[in-house]
Amino acid sequence: MTKMSKNDENDKNVPEKDLKKRTKAFAIRIIKLVQYLNEHGPAAAKILGNAQLLRSGTGIASNYRAACRCKSGKDFISKMGTVVEEADETQLWLELLSESGLVKSDLIKDLLQEATELTAIMTSSRNTAIKNQRNQKD
Repeated sequence: MTKMSKNDENDKNVPEKDLKKRTKAFAIRIIKLVQYLNEHGPAAAKILGNAQLLRSGTGIASNYRAACRCKSGKDFISKMGTVVEEADETQLWLELLSESGLVKSDLIKDLLQEATELTAIMTSSRNTAIKNQRNQKD
């Protein structure tokens, strides 16, 4: 996550805002990739892109925004679990597109890296929330 500056110390939402922007930017990149695949890709890439990648890749942003609006720790943990699943699934579709040779690896290398990083960030956030919830019960 982004390090907060001195001016932002009292703004708890700075990292959250950064992740909202980051996941939205990722979703836009996925949309553009799917559009590219529809115009230039082989049939299998078009199908994977439209049926799977578009849904999971944009689902990261939408589900993260939903998690940010949660009213309870349990709800946050549950919604973050969905975010982790979507991020990991997006990684899978990108890997399949690349490893099957349907899409040149160079074309999606940066997207795959971002999906990997988002998966790690969201997993860490969910795990921290689980740990914090356990500590509150003790």
